Amino acid sequence: MGGLLSSAAGPPPPMVLVPPLFDFPPLAARTRMLESSYNLLFGKLVLKSLFEDYFDAANHFSTIFLLKPIEDRHVDLIASVSGPLDNKPEEPIVGNALFRWQSDADDPHTFTDLYVSSADPILLMRACAYYPKYGFGAFGIFPVLKKQRVCSEDYGTMGLRYGSSRLSFGTTFLPYSLGNDFPKSAWLVTKLGRLTAGVQYDPGFVEKEGANYKNLKNWNYAIGYGIGSGSPLSPSFNFGLEFAQNSKFIASFYQHVVVQRRVKNPLEENEVIGITNYIDFGFELLTRMNDQKGSSNIQDSTFNIGASWQANKNILLKGKVGPLSSALSFSFKSWWKPSFSFSVSAIRERGGKTSLGFGVRVDNVREASYQRADPNFVMLTPNKEHLAEGIQWKSGQRPLMQSDVNSGNFDGMPRELRPLGRIL
Repeated sequence: MGGLLSSAAGPPPPMVLVPPLFDFPPLAARTRMLESSYNLLFGKLVLKSLFEDYFDAANHFSTIFLLKPIEDRHVDLIASVSGPLDNKPEEPIVGNALFRWQSDADDPHTFTDLYVSSADPILLMRACAYYPKYGFGAFGIFPVLKKQRVCSEDYGTMGLRYGSSRLSFGTTFLPYSLGNDFPKSAWLVTKLGRLTAGVQYDPGFVEKEGANYKNLKNWNYAIGYGIGSGSPLSPSFNFGLEFAQNSKFIASFYQHVVVQRRVKNPLEENEVIGITNYIDFGFELLTRMNDQKGSSNIQDSTFNIGASWQANKNILLKGKVGPLSSALSFSFKSWWKPSFSFSVSAIRERGGKTSLGFGVRVDNVREASYQRADPNFVMLTPNKEHLAEGIQWKSGQRPLMQSDVNSGNFDGMPRELRPLGRIL
């Protein structure tokens, strides 16, 4: 009977490995409820990650430890140390530590954390409470210990917000100063289909007489067009235009591409015929619109171009080009428990000088694939998905379905391959 079943089953179907992303979800997403939605949408969050993550400063080192106890998934600790490689006395080594507690281990939107630093502020407390049933939330940022307090903001900031899949608005204010400083900032963002539009009041220019909201330099406007579910397995496309401070025009573009390439790996099973790669490309152009000539150090326009390629679960290559410098980064990640990654960056300035920067990360906070011995998942093409039950019986794990990815059904997928929350 067993022989008949084996012969009827035939050879195992070809499968494609799906490695997890190096950093997904990004750490910035854990505290997005403390930020204006305007500052995170329009491709800003992904562009920030593309241009900054794994690019270490020239002639500097950085180490980050992200640790979570096995006994309590509600708490974690992030510690970092960074400084110059040549021990310059004018550049001290800076150490930071962040202790975080969140009420739901799977929902990062309600939390409290304590931030300790060797720089100012010495001790900072942040808290956020968000109720997804109603969409309303409140948050606060309070410097508990600070070397010197010179303005109302040094005593704390509070905020109220509303968020749904199509609308987000909120405001921040200084609880100890409700005069001309109220509100400290405000935003409104709405989404209709693939279009997103938003406006933000951010008073960086203070009026001596009258209300700050009358100054057009304190207002920012943006519109964006985006395609994609937000899952790393789905391609995405974002294009945005922003007019800021009545003098800056910013155009940005970001694309995430998912490709499959054939691979012959003697360490894998014979049915593994390919692997999924992730390629990201981003562009940002800033042009100053005012006619007045600023200082010689301020250029009328600037740009950033960046790209990254994750070849497999272990290797990430990144590069970026700007008007003053260009940089290349190579990162290697070992998916132990906790995971370990090492990065080296080469920065070439416009004058021809080349410098190196180094970074080390240890992480078991983002639970992605750290619980698996081999953090590769397999994906079946639609014409082979009827064999999924047999594979699950053999390996104990259900393979991913390409049709689920195309239709946006991510319920049966690992957490690190699902989109971020549907909150605008």
